[in-house]
Amino acid sequence: MKAKILEIFRSIQGEGKYAGVSQVFVRFFGCNMHCVWCDTPYSIGDSAKTTGKYKEYSVEELLREIKSIGQGSHSVSITGGEPLLQTEFLKEFLPALKKNRIKVYLDTNGTLPNELKDLIKDIDIIAMDIKLPSSTKQKSYWSEHKKFLKTALKKDVFIKAVVSSQTHKKDVSKAIDLVSGIDPDVLFILQPNYFDMHNGVVKKCLEFEEECSTKLKNVRIIPQMHKFLKLR
Repeated sequence: MKAKILEIFRSIQGEGKYAGVSQVFVRFFGCNMHCVWCDTPYSIGDSAKTTGKYKEYSVEELLREIKSIGQGSHSVSITGGEPLLQTEFLKEFLPALKKNRIKVYLDTNGTLPNELKDLIKDIDIIAMDIKLPSSTKQKSYWSEHKKFLKTALKKDVFIKAVVSSQTHKKDVSKAIDLVSGIDPDVLFILQPNYFDMHNGVVKKCLEFEEECSTKLKNVRIIPQMHKFLKLR
């Protein structure tokens, strides 16, 4: 079995709780969403016209590539796109990483709870998005996010919610209620949209942070630091 991979590279993690650590990034091809601000816009519906954009790797080939560039790195970021779309490959690949004592960091849109259940035992860290529909301009995934978070709590999980100039307060309130109803101690990060920084998005984050803190115990505003540093 082989995986469709867009790119493999080493850099620092620029988002969330582990911002600043060195990682090997494995960017899986394909996503089940079309977020308007996405910087990797290859959804599953794009596959016919973007075949040349990805390369196929076996478990052994991908592991070898990671080892060649990953010495001393904190972990391997399994990212995308949405990596959980390639769950059958990950069922073979993640145990291989664990066998080699490589820490697994899953960066996911948090919409595929059944797939997470199949893989959770071999994951160490989960960076889970909550997709606010007014930010993404996509349909809501509240039910999927709720199920996903309940499973993700078995590991080191934190939540990111991208805030744009179009984000509605009601979406943030719904996200707060969802998370606080499951575990109010979970780290909740408001991430200002980098492409929207001059349109009042920071002020919005500050306002939302105040509301979030009424029900959640650990709320932070963290931008995408790698973009300010001009890194991948």
